[in-house]
Amino acid sequence: MTGRIHSFESFGTVDGPGIRFVVFLQGCPLRCKYCHNPDTWGTGGKEYTVQEVANQALRYKNYFGDKGGVTVTGGEPLLQIDFVIELFKVLKAKGIHTCVDTSGFTFRADDENCVRKHKELLTVTDLFLLDIKHIRDDGHKELTGQSNRNTLAFAKFLSNNDKKTWIRYVLVPEITDNDELIGELKEFIDELKTVEKVEVLPYHTMGVAKYEQLGLEYPLKGVEPPKKERVLNAREILSKRSEE
Repeated sequence: MTGRIHSFESFGTVDGPGIRFVVFLQGCPLRCKYCHNPDTWGTGGKEYTVQEVANQALRYKNYFGDKGGVTVTGGEPLLQIDFVIELFKVLKAKGIHTCVDTSGFTFRADDENCVRKHKELLTVTDLFLLDIKHIRDDGHKELTGQSNRNTLAFAKFLSNNDKKTWIRYVLVPEITDNDELIGELKEFIDELKTVEKVEVLPYHTMGVAKYEQLGLEYPLKGVEPPKKERVLNAREILSKRSEE
């Protein structure tokens, strides 16, 4: 089996616990306005077999050791869910911690085959990094071009199946940096029983150069990163204990 790979990172420190070997898969159905990897959207990339990617990761096993592992991200890695499952089977046989960074967009709660496939993924995945772009459906559509229904359904699916989850939320001024929105996100997260951590990621403009190289107009031109106090505010709201 082969997968379409955009790139690898051998020493990732922000994609799960410990030091990670990170596999960036090609292809994404979302068009997030703040995306800093627009070159992963299409279906290009280089084809690798499962064993070729596993061999790449195993070369760095001494670096990430027992506290780190392998993370697949993208793009949207679960567009290639069969490849991810087979890769993780090989890695789990070697005792390696596995992690998926996903938007949850591929999940369809009303599709029996889709649910079965995602349940198979759960058996070989230790941790999910779930990106919730916007808690409101209309806001999510404006920000990404797609509904958030599948993302929220996948969050509940992970919770119902006792899978460890970290929630990621990108804080963008005037778009997701709003106390009411963040409060709604907090209420949703409180309904989930397996969320171990919530990460607030400040919006940045490091992807602007890629848009220029690709001849694309940057959607958030002129939007500055959030102030430090706003980032701290979001983290405080999302870390508050639920009222009894």
